[in-house]
Amino acid sequence: MKALSPLEMIGKLVGFDTTSRESNLALIEFAREYLDGYGVKSELVFDETKRKANLYATLGPPDRPGILLSGHTDVVPVDGQDWHSDPFKAVEKDGRLYARGSCDMKSFIAVALALVPDFLAARLKTPIHLGLTYDEEVGCLGVRPLIAALSRRKVKPRLCIIGEPTSMQPVIANKGKRSYVCRVHGFEAHSSLTHAGVNAVETAAEIVAHLKTMARRRRDQGPFDHGFVPPYTTIHTGTIQGGTALNIVPRDCRFEFEIRNLPGDDPASIRAEFERHAKTLLAEMRAVSRQAAIEFDEYNSTPALSAEPGDEAVQLALALSGANATGKVSFTTEGGLYQESGIPTVICGPGSIEEAHKPDEFVALDQIRSCEGFMRRLMERAAR
Repeated sequence: MKALSPLEMIGKLVGFDTTSRESNLALIEFAREYLDGYGVKSELVFDETKRKANLYATLGPPDRPGILLSGHTDVVPVDGQDWHSDPFKAVEKDGRLYARGSCDMKSFIAVALALVPDFLAARLKTPIHLGLTYDEEVGCLGVRPLIAALSRRKVKPRLCIIGEPTSMQPVIANKGKRSYVCRVHGFEAHSSLTHAGVNAVETAAEIVAHLKTMARRRRDQGPFDHGFVPPYTTIHTGTIQGGTALNIVPRDCRFEFEIRNLPGDDPASIRAEFERHAKTLLAEMRAVSRQAAIEFDEYNSTPALSAEPGDEAVQLALALSGANATGKVSFTTEGGLYQESGIPTVICGPGSIEEAHKPDEFVALDQIRSCEGFMRRLMERAAR
């Protein structure tokens, strides 16, 4: 198997269109065959459709817990974005590498894969595990069956480093995320007879307005954690659809909203508040029509990550990165799920989240070099 440099490996990985709506199997099969070429066997954990898979592999002794390097293989769409180069072809220019996924987060995965021959040559005493997941961008979906598979193993990782873009600064906490759809069912009537109908759009608007009131209260009154930007739990409505014509009292309205909660700010209590408000509205609606209804469906729940500065994973990331401080981020990662399963986790990877998801996404070349140095120092420690 021909060894590839980190830059060559990044070029390979970004060449696979692994937008979340697509299959990631071409990338996973490439990684599996690459690892197999060095005698490293991989375990694949598929989704129900068999179109997507996680990959898990161990470098070094398989009979003891090691350090998991974890990253998601999926990327966000490029639809409608004004790219100045092919988003699925790595382009190096002015000290940067441009491509979809170069920052979020194929560079971390690529550096780990490129160093596989060196990890093996180092005769590791502490194993290095590799975890490649699917569908992180649409709700951290793939890592869940991977974690379930790990829980059934006799030996699971001692700790985890997730390579999300943090400019190679160790991050010890991220916000959690709850995603909801609300469906309001009213009662149609002619718009000249509004008293005889139940206006689903107006009821939905009242709920959205209440969510905004809740969001302002947290903005103004907290709780606060100034390690995050913004330093409070956010509540955000993203989509809304309803009604059929101006002269018809609308029967249906649907909207989506999310909560991004600080660690320690219980999202269940937030849900209880907006459901209480909805019940007061429902009573008024049903006075007109017993068919009226308000339904909330939580379609994704990802817990916050919160590690202590003294945790082994955090101290290791500080030592490997050379950083003298840790950070916190408002975007959600797979870290809370790993932590919830009993695997202490820290986030540290190349690139800046400010460059992720944008047209002309890039990672700075010096970030790739820093990531390589991080992993080589990990190699040295794991070989002791």
